[in-house]
Amino acid sequence: MKFKRVVVTGGAGFIGANYVHYALNVHTDWQIVVLDKLTYAGNLENLESVMDQIEFIQGDITNPVDVHRALRGADAVLNFAAESHVDRSLMDPSVFVRTNVEGTLVLLEAARKEGVKRFLQVSTDEVYGDLHGSDHHSLETDPFRPRSPYSASKAGAEHLVFAYGISYGMDVVVTRGSNTYGPYQYPEKIIPLFITNALEGRPLPLYGDGSAVRDYMHAQDHASGIDTVLHLGASGEAYNLGAREQISGVQVADAILAALGKPSSLKRFVVDRPGHDYRYSVDPSKAEALGWVRRYSFGQGLRETIEWYMQNRGWWQRVRAKKEHQSLMQAWYEQR
Repeated sequence: MKFKRVVVTGGAGFIGANYVHYALNVHTDWQIVVLDKLTYAGNLENLESVMDQIEFIQGDITNPVDVHRALRGADAVLNFAAESHVDRSLMDPSVFVRTNVEGTLVLLEAARKEGVKRFLQVSTDEVYGDLHGSDHHSLETDPFRPRSPYSASKAGAEHLVFAYGISYGMDVVVTRGSNTYGPYQYPEKIIPLFITNALEGRPLPLYGDGSAVRDYMHAQDHASGIDTVLHLGASGEAYNLGAREQISGVQVADAILAALGKPSSLKRFVVDRPGHDYRYSVDPSKAEALGWVRRYSFGQGLRETIEWYMQNRGWWQRVRAKKEHQSLMQAWYEQR
């Protein structure tokens, strides 16, 4: 499947920006349109080096005017735009439903009316729910059991995407990615939070006993997986994207502290998050069967990510100085 004009919503955010950089390298003939609201997690610095190679539109996916402007003449839409932090969804669920569900609906309607060839929805492994106490790896056919407002909103968005595929004959595909890390990640998520805290000698807050397990995947591997599904995925199908890793929060903290030569005493165990899921793990065989191949082990990816944050102190120090970030840290961690 070939495309010429591709719209990337949320392209100034973490995974979206990594995909834009990836796509510009491998699809040199593409016209890429980035639609981003530039919320607290959207950052034009993430696209600074490629702004002359893309068309950027500041807009909201819940606004039909913004969406139709971006989608005019588009061959494909990749929807990265989302509120994505579980902790924030526990504090204010309404914005997650508005952006993740209603925004997806607006995009689907516009894509249908504009005759977009393919719509790819970027989802999450969290729709499957907690696998704690089992050795199961989630399959695309497993039922949804979301346990946070965030994961419930992503599950709802998926249902809309597949409904449009069936009801209107749209060509839709979905990717369900595992926890992702790498350059440009907003430092509220565990890996950039721990790296930047460790660099400043601040505590690394671990929920409960720190044993929650995640399947950490590098952002460039995630980008290549999405691109594989965009081009080769079967219409109406979902594809898991995961690294086949099983890494606990304590292991993440220990690896970062060791890499930076910081003391283990910086680990700080805090009151657990309500409804905390203790294990996610997906089986990515279906995407691998399309030819998707991952490049990064967790060790290699983490080393490169730490190096990126060390070399880009100005980027994350500017982010951490913002009121939105300071308010979350105070409300969510310092009071625990």
